[in-house]
Amino acid sequence: MDATLDHVMLRVEDLEESLEWYGTHFDYEEKGRWEADTFTNVYLGPEDVHEDGAVLELTYNHDDRSYEMGDAWGHIAVRVPEDELESSYQQLMDGGVEDYRDPESCGNRYAFVKDPDGHEIEIVKRDYGAKWSLDHTMIRVEDADEALGYWTRKFEYEHVSRWESDTFANYFVQREGAAPEEMTVELTYNYDGRSYELGDAWGHLAVSVDDLHEAWDQLLERESEDYRDPESCDDRYAFTKDQDGHEIEIVTRD
Repeated sequence: MDATLDHVMLRVEDLEESLEWYGTHFDYEEKGRWEADTFTNVYLGPEDVHEDGAVLELTYNHDDRSYEMGDAWGHIAVRVPEDELESSYQQLMDGGVEDYRDPESCGNRYAFVKDPDGHEIEIVKRDYGAKWSLDHTMIRVEDADEALGYWTRKFEYEHVSRWESDTFANYFVQREGAAPEEMTVELTYNYDGRSYELGDAWGHLAVSVDDLHEAWDQLLERESEDYRDPESCDDRYAFTKDQDGHEIEIVTRD
């Protein structure tokens, strides 16, 4: 299965505020929009995002609901050039972004900020990809072996790198043959056996495929959860879930 990581969806409580925040601080532009009776989806990314690069989907529900962040989803990460971590972080501070975790507190290897809804955004140093483009999405898992097996078996992803510490491990997975500019999934496993709450502020990861129905049939053959099949979604997309309940959308490659 050739499934490219397409987008990551976050729910926001004030769409105009979020659009202004991402546009002002990350120079994101609108890549697409879908208006429904009860919600609006807006897709954002840098002007020169890679052809297989992932974008950010902001979902705004028209009923003014609030959301619970939960801790099963961790963060999205965006790229800056190798020598621009400190200057990029300072640029955000000068623009009024909240000082959350500065580069010095993170060993000058990365940094973190939060968007208006409290979604955490990691800033990582990369020598590829457009500035502020999506580098990875981190989700927390309760069984590392099971999580790696899920992405390997269901989506034919490769385990491309990992980072082991005293209390946790990060495992990165990506489709075989992916360009460096494509997004990866970071699976974080904490050694203390904790459980997580999904919350509803984070929505899903999405992958794009050439043939929605063929990919869906393969997922079912590989025993992925039949959550929302293509027919129930007007044959436009479908949803499955991983072993921890994280939702994964399957869309047709544009």
